[in-house]
Amino acid sequence: MPNNFECKNPATIAETLSQSICVKKTNGDPSKIFILAILAGAFIAFGAELMTVTVQGVGSSMGFGMAKFMGGAAFSVGLMLVVIAGAELFTGNNLMIISVLDGKVSFSKVLGKWGLVYLGNFVGSLILVGIMYGSGLWKMNGGGVGVTALNIAVAKVNIPFWEAFFRGVGCNWLVCLAVWMSLSSRNVVGKIFAIFFPIMAFVASGFEHSIANMYFIPLGILLKGQNAISNQVSNLSSLNWGSFIIANEIPVTLGNIVGGAFFVTTLYWFIYLRKTGE
Repeated sequence: MPNNFECKNPATIAETLSQSICVKKTNGDPSKIFILAILAGAFIAFGAELMTVTVQGVGSSMGFGMAKFMGGAAFSVGLMLVVIAGAELFTGNNLMIISVLDGKVSFSKVLGKWGLVYLGNFVGSLILVGIMYGSGLWKMNGGGVGVTALNIAVAKVNIPFWEAFFRGVGCNWLVCLAVWMSLSSRNVVGKIFAIFFPIMAFVASGFEHSIANMYFIPLGILLKGQNAISNQVSNLSSLNWGSFIIANEIPVTLGNIVGGAFFVTTLYWFIYLRKTGE
């Protein structure tokens, strides 16, 4: 009987991902995967909206660093929901490359699943965007939540391409490490702690997550039409669907792939699973 407090070692995690988890994901029922992807998009959006609410007033009272820490702590709820409740997240699915490198599945099948999950994540994110916009909760704190949401969106579409790319790399390096470490634990509490610190670190550091941005930026685009709060935000002309895709989603998604598929998946495959011919 396994000891629930004993962690799996990195070599065991790599083997489990390659031979079991990622193979099942690649060959899974597309309709079920798409629904799970919608859930993941919504779960990450829950973390994003909680972050937006949580940071209200923290910076002015406790300083910039504490505001970033609190935002990251709140956002970590999103990946906890994905991993523990069960869902399919594009950034975490970058780990599927380990099965390709190990010869268990084809790269084309993994790409197909990535595309399906990415689309599902977008749908789930937009569902939360609609719920938050329709709920009027952005009016909280005298409209401060809406102003914060708008400022976040505007800032994200104005990041230079290569800066957005490298922020995407740093983000998914940490996100995939969070998923990787969560697999080491056999109990829920262990998984929560494994997820919390890397996710808090990526958000507090200012890195960029392509799926979270599917919530942050579309919500900002909707709120742009609310004069009561948009009058308090500058540079709104740069916030639109074109800038969302071209200025943010493309470079951040590419960076996320490099961060997760190379810096975590490929390097750990090389260390633990690559056959040396000995």
